[in-house]
Amino acid sequence: MMRDLQLPGRSAVYASNGMCATSHPIASLVAIEVLKSGGNAVDAAIAGALVLGIAEPQMTGIGGDCFVLLKPAGSEEIVALNGSGRSPAGLNAAELRARGLTAMPIQAIEAVTLPGAIDAFCRLNADYGLKPMAEVLAPAIHYAEEGVPVAPRVAFDWADDIACLKGAARDFFTLNGQAPRVGQIFRAPGQAEVLRRIAREGRAGFYEGEVAEDMIASLRALGGTHTLDDLAATACDYTLPVSGSYHGVDLVEHPPNGQGATAILMLNILSHFDLKSMDPFGSQRAHIEAEATKLAYDARNRFIADPDHTTRLRHMLSPDTAARLAALIDPGRAMPAAAPLTEAVHRDTIYITVVDRDRMAVSLIYSIFWGFGSGLASTKFGINFQNRGAGFTLQEGHPNEAAGGKRPMHTIIPGMIRQNGRVLMPFGVMGGAYQPCGHARFVTNLVDYGLDLQEAMDAPRSFSGPDGMEVERGYSETVRAELAAMGHQVVIPTTPLGGSQAIRIDGDILVGASDPRKDGCALGY
Repeated sequence: MMRDLQLPGRSAVYASNGMCATSHPIASLVAIEVLKSGGNAVDAAIAGALVLGIAEPQMTGIGGDCFVLLKPAGSEEIVALNGSGRSPAGLNAAELRARGLTAMPIQAIEAVTLPGAIDAFCRLNADYGLKPMAEVLAPAIHYAEEGVPVAPRVAFDWADDIACLKGAARDFFTLNGQAPRVGQIFRAPGQAEVLRRIAREGRAGFYEGEVAEDMIASLRALGGTHTLDDLAATACDYTLPVSGSYHGVDLVEHPPNGQGATAILMLNILSHFDLKSMDPFGSQRAHIEAEATKLAYDARNRFIADPDHTTRLRHMLSPDTAARLAALIDPGRAMPAAAPLTEAVHRDTIYITVVDRDRMAVSLIYSIFWGFGSGLASTKFGINFQNRGAGFTLQEGHPNEAAGGKRPMHTIIPGMIRQNGRVLMPFGVMGGAYQPCGHARFVTNLVDYGLDLQEAMDAPRSFSGPDGMEVERGYSETVRAELAAMGHQVVIPTTPLGGSQAIRIDGDILVGASDPRKDGCALGY
């Protein structure tokens, strides 16, 4: 089915040698340039991701974490890499409770976990890349030094997030104390210097020496318990993906401490309903999805934690669990929302996907959690610290209870779709808590409604989360009224729900798409 070319919209992008989709055009171009100059999908994804830290500094940066799903060239096996950092050894839930806290502080020193992404990028490059890391880092060094004009969505977010910036972070991430306007240039020369050290010394340029001392001295001055030993011990882990089937395709997700299993559980619940018979943009489909979301997220809140502490994953992925949950859904009436999370959830991240001429496919998500993470930065180099520790709970005995040397439950999840044993599509949907719902909706848009890649992203979204049932303006007022009549607390979100990128591997052809809710694009050659 072809879109109506007289209406606003964009076509999916078709190419044969290589494809990249990101939320910023400069990053997409950088990834394509890396491919054209002899790099592979891993090299291109790392190069593009690091540029996004300069182009979208409110969303991501070298003080953050990443997760990766990778299909090597010549193989259909999917490898998962967990590049999420741990809490400092000194983090203690009992001590925080004794201070009268019932939840982790959100944008505060207690929420700062160690940055895992750089270790993961260095490891990925060493194990799978073709280019030396110095060459992969060169574009990000250039843009950090020369600057990037601030794009419209970035300016929108920046103005929204600027209030959290404190101390050194205000110096590095404002222009004279103000959020930059569209088209103003943002530079990060301190980060350029950090990247140059990594180019020369590898991970040691970041996790040891002057850069490490800058981070740890800054964190300790802000009241943190973080040590050089905590930072030096940061290491990524290869792990096995989890997957579930839905109407002839497999959804492949990163295992905990990411929340990917939630998307699989959602699809397992939705498989008990005849979505195909429902209007894709009507109230019935939105209602059933909202109810499945509440049930799947309730399971997430109870079970997902650091991989060493997650014990109920098999139960969560079991078709029997989904069948029992599906039976609780009333097709005509909204149930109360899932128990509110004590962990904080937010919507800020970047996602990049790249497929190269040898059909290596990378699905990579990279984030500092909330807008500008903790709102704190290192004093010398201006490294913005993530607040991923806000993903812990202070509930005693919970698998995701805050503790030293532990990974918190993470919202960011890279995805892949497999069909008949072959990887069909790396994809991701940004947007914090929305992500599992976004993955499930993207899959059902493709499988149940036959939308093409770009249409599946352009289509309006809804999400039943902590702020009620958020229904984008792309839905009609009639649908909103029908949902309210079913008992949903309907609101129009102030920020669009998520953003997404995907590449379909269609034999000799690659098809790319990028979400209009962000500034980016898919590019191929």
